[in-house]
Amino acid sequence: MQFGVFSVSDITQDPNTGAYPTEHERIKAMVAIAKKVEEIGMDVFAIGEHHNRPFFSSSPTTTLAYIGAQTERIILSTATTLITTNDPVKIAEDFAMLQHLSDGRVDLVLGRGNTAPVYPWFGKNPQDSVELTVENYHLLRRLWDEDVVSWQGKYRSPLQSFTSTPRPLDDVSPFVWHGSIRTPQVAEIAAYHGDGFFANNIFWPKEHYQQLINLYRERFEHYGHGRGDQAFVGLGGQFFMRENSQDAVKEFRPYFDNAPVYGHGPSLEDFTSQTPLTVGSPQEVLEKTLTFQEYFGNYHRQLFLVDHAGLPLKTVLEQLDLFGEKVLPELRKELESRTPADHPAPPTHANRVAAKLAEAASSSSEKSEVKE
Repeated sequence: MQFGVFSVSDITQDPNTGAYPTEHERIKAMVAIAKKVEEIGMDVFAIGEHHNRPFFSSSPTTTLAYIGAQTERIILSTATTLITTNDPVKIAEDFAMLQHLSDGRVDLVLGRGNTAPVYPWFGKNPQDSVELTVENYHLLRRLWDEDVVSWQGKYRSPLQSFTSTPRPLDDVSPFVWHGSIRTPQVAEIAAYHGDGFFANNIFWPKEHYQQLINLYRERFEHYGHGRGDQAFVGLGGQFFMRENSQDAVKEFRPYFDNAPVYGHGPSLEDFTSQTPLTVGSPQEVLEKTLTFQEYFGNYHRQLFLVDHAGLPLKTVLEQLDLFGEKVLPELRKELESRTPADHPAPPTHANRVAAKLAEAASSSSEKSEVKE
């Protein structure tokens, strides 16, 4: 199991001070958070892509490259890369470049995005979002898998004998997760290609995500990539904790009540009872996170949202220190004890290279046997 942090890159007012962090402060905070993620022994740092306020992360690959230069181990990922409004050629080039710079420590989550005004800013129509997702991803796959591509589609100019550069590191493309909160077609695309499926698992009750994940698992098996329970599932989650529950609730309540993403709606108590949000002690965070496996089956990646709603950087880093000390070791131990021996390892560059070499060796052996 891989554990990590993802950020939606919001700039939100701190309700206790009335202050808004600047873009510069939030951008620098991402670097500090990513370095803390590595320090406490987590595995992944991911950041979203947005082109509208109140968000700042318009260029996640630039941010991740900078973070990659200051870390040694963590996987650099995205919480969403917009497959609908980005040119597949640019995605192919940017992430292959990031692969080389980070020695393979990179993957990405592709998504449609949920902000309709972004589409016309990039010359696209939001009504075409699903078709754009399908067409753009098919082209992206070819750009990584084939040295020379000739292609014609509906939503961009044709390509004739085009080679995307640089080529993927070790001739193995970055692993792709497909993120969705409501679109069955995205689960279908992930299953068809044998890719991962990431459910952000933040705002909605578990039953909503169970439907999408079960569909993905069924179709993954249908396309012959392995058993459905072995499919590559990633989940989000969010927490706020202190040593005792009362302190956590008291401190987090003003952030919850005023946050644009979920403030002025259900109470904190209702929200924590109906969604994956945990506000309480480290033991409560551990116990609720362990229920995710019970609801969704064995999975490969667990990311947490910890820097949202106007929380100061100091508080976010304290949260991560507490998680690394009190939750992460027990979470790893417990989930490892529950995971079947034939559950595939999480996708990393190293094990994907090894799998490709093993496949090539097996193919060579079969050809030799045929000749004999």
